[in-house]
Amino acid sequence: MIKTNYNPDVLSCLVNLSSDEVFTPPGLANQVLDLLPKELWTNKDAKFLDPVSKSGVFLREIAKRLMVGLKKQIPDPQKRINHIYLDQLYGIAITELTSLLSRRSVYCSKIANGKYSVCGEFTNEQGNILFERIEHVWNNGNCKYCSASQEVYDRDELLETHAYQFIHTDKPDRIFKNMKFDVIIGNPPYQLSDAGHGRSAGPIYHKFIQQAKKLNPRYLTMIIPARWFAGGKGLDEFRETMLNDKRIRKIIDFENSNEVFPGVDVAGGVCYFLWDRDNEGLCEVTNFHNGQEVKSTRPLNEFSILVRQSQAIPIIRKVQSKNENGGKRLSESVSSRKPFGLPTNYNPKKSGIPCWFIQKIGLEYADKNDISDENKLLDKWKLLIPPAPIAGQTDFSKPVGFYYDGNTRIAKPGECCTESWVVAGAFSTEKEATSFKSYLFTKTVRFLLLQTVVSQHVTKEKFYFIPEFEKYEGLYTDEILIKRWGINEEEWNYIDSKIKSIGLTNNDYATE
Repeated sequence: MIKTNYNPDVLSCLVNLSSDEVFTPPGLANQVLDLLPKELWTNKDAKFLDPVSKSGVFLREIAKRLMVGLKKQIPDPQKRINHIYLDQLYGIAITELTSLLSRRSVYCSKIANGKYSVCGEFTNEQGNILFERIEHVWNNGNCKYCSASQEVYDRDELLETHAYQFIHTDKPDRIFKNMKFDVIIGNPPYQLSDAGHGRSAGPIYHKFIQQAKKLNPRYLTMIIPARWFAGGKGLDEFRETMLNDKRIRKIIDFENSNEVFPGVDVAGGVCYFLWDRDNEGLCEVTNFHNGQEVKSTRPLNEFSILVRQSQAIPIIRKVQSKNENGGKRLSESVSSRKPFGLPTNYNPKKSGIPCWFIQKIGLEYADKNDISDENKLLDKWKLLIPPAPIAGQTDFSKPVGFYYDGNTRIAKPGECCTESWVVAGAFSTEKEATSFKSYLFTKTVRFLLLQTVVSQHVTKEKFYFIPEFEKYEGLYTDEILIKRWGINEEEWNYIDSKIKSIGLTNNDYATE
């Protein structure tokens, strides 16, 4: 049977051109707009800029609100439309295709001065939604402005360069002739592919935020990946700036990106924020987890990362207040990648130093001349852990496990490993290595680790909240740590809800 009463918003049905350029559903766009003061919708002098327009959804939804809010001031509908589109709404498209799409959804015509445009006052085809093909400025193999790889993006003129106009300039104010904007809003591209083996990707969204601040709007709000909370390649300076910026007054955080972008998996979730130029203060953080909403008002810079779950903060405070071993943390002792200088694709040798390779290969040999041992780990008992213990699980809204018997190894003195492993701890005796293993396997310790993890990769910095004991003795259980750190029943129940039981086959390491 054909349905005749189904007329969906085309912008709700858009298929994303790539996972790096995620289109914004109208519902989400309106949630973001709801952060802004209501008086903006009755201010005929307010100016709005979307510097990363893809579908035009933000400009379209702003126009709808202004059409209602300015009705008394400009009663004639056509004059009101002309005023809004000519003097209040501005956009910069990220590609030629999105410029056409944006104009079509905002002006109802891909040509601003075309026959079917709802605004009859434009004298050019672009209107106020601009697009100019920009080329990267190469310097030592990377773009001066966005760090794009010349190897990847220096290509045929017929291909999209992903050189975005808004950030490829030192003077963004000149794009609209020094115009002052009340609101800058958008959903920027998230990342650009890097050159090299495996084609990794580097973040780019932070550059749009930095550029927007140069224009000094009254309000700034953007939808971005939440990975900046605790990680992200090259985001340390950006994270520090964001956490210490008291003008960020609201952050709305979704641990599962599917809650706002159906069918789109953004590792670590997504968030949007409100930056209020003229009002400093504490930030209201709203975290959505499995449909449940938790709000807290707090400073963002209490820790060196943004702890997304407010319920975790008092637990972290309690653990840190114990000042274990003079305040030392596991992040100081866990090894960096390639603890013995051997890459993941290192070929096993027929003889030499016993070496742990990827799990399906197991224990083989490495040439002693290929091994580096700067940290003097080789002659110790070592607990080896995978650098990506939760590979394949990017939805951290569900309980996670991290480490268990099946994905860890205790390496004997004289044994090394490739990059497939990280040395979590090195000890003089097997007994201490085994004790340390039981410590790492507890739900309480894995919960502290979870607070810093926003992707499947777990680097040494992610162990920052976990205390390093002076000595490891006996079997550690959650009961022992709960008592030692003063964790109450409500807090334990929260920990228990976030961390999977690891299903150990060796009862000696049971944590429950």
